[in-house]
Amino acid sequence: MPEAELPFEEERKEQESSKKSLAIKVNDESTPSTIDPKVLSPILELALKELHGNREKIIKEIEVLEKRKSQLEQEIQTSFAGQSDAIARRVKGFQDYLNSALQNLAHSAEKLELGVQQVLVQPSPLDSISTTTQTEESELIPAVSDTFKPDETLIRDFLLKFSGQPDFYAEPWKLRRSIEKKEQQLLEDWFFSQGGRGAQPSLGSRPKNILAASALISILGELYGDRFQTLVLAGQPERLGEWRRGLQDSLGLTREDFGPNSGIVLFERADGLIERADRLEERGEVPLIIIDAAERIIEIPVLQFPLWLAFAAEPEELYEEEEFY
Repeated sequence: MPEAELPFEEERKEQESSKKSLAIKVNDESTPSTIDPKVLSPILELALKELHGNREKIIKEIEVLEKRKSQLEQEIQTSFAGQSDAIARRVKGFQDYLNSALQNLAHSAEKLELGVQQVLVQPSPLDSISTTTQTEESELIPAVSDTFKPDETLIRDFLLKFSGQPDFYAEPWKLRRSIEKKEQQLLEDWFFSQGGRGAQPSLGSRPKNILAASALISILGELYGDRFQTLVLAGQPERLGEWRRGLQDSLGLTREDFGPNSGIVLFERADGLIERADRLEERGEVPLIIIDAAERIIEIPVLQFPLWLAFAAEPEELYEEEEFY
């Protein structure tokens, strides 16, 4: 057996030696020790271009995400439900807060115990005259709610007339549309409870608020004649356009009736409105200030004027307004 296996062992050794010689020959003659730079350069350029393209794409995606983040932060700040609801409640309850504060002050004054020693002094005729004069002066100061008390019958007659069949061919500055019970109650509360100064809940849409304001302008036109001017505050041109078209339709007006020297002036900013109202009062005229429901803040100087009506929108109405614009 060992002798039979020798040819195969010799054959295997010959094959291994031939493989080693072939490898040595390939390494020495045909196989280079390093890769040629000319072959490698196009591959590197292609890889770098691909990397740059991916980098630019990632940078653009990051910029889009950052813009979206900023938009979301702005939406959160402007459409926060608690803030909108608090502002609406603050505007609507401003007068109620004042009344409550005055009542608490009166109760606190009644509870004060002042131990003042009584001094008996013989009354003088001059004292009685002075007391009578002070009493008469105090009686001459009317309550805020009694501002339109002398004209109550006339105002109620107009409201009753406006709730009936509309007069489509009425003269300019006369209401050409009819109002519903809700608008009538809003105006009655504004005239006889608030005395012409205060906020009222929005009627649910801008056209309905414009209709109520048109009825108000028509009534005040009968009471004051040419002595008053209507100032409308709405923060965007689109909203002011709705007010102009609605007042034109309800009162039979034209474009010439809107302007600094006309019956109605439209404002986007409160500071211009306040300046105009001051000038009217200096000339002895009466400004009527109407504030759109989309305005979330009422400037404090507006509260000093004798006639102003602010529509206070519900949070849902404010959200719909933001989505529309």
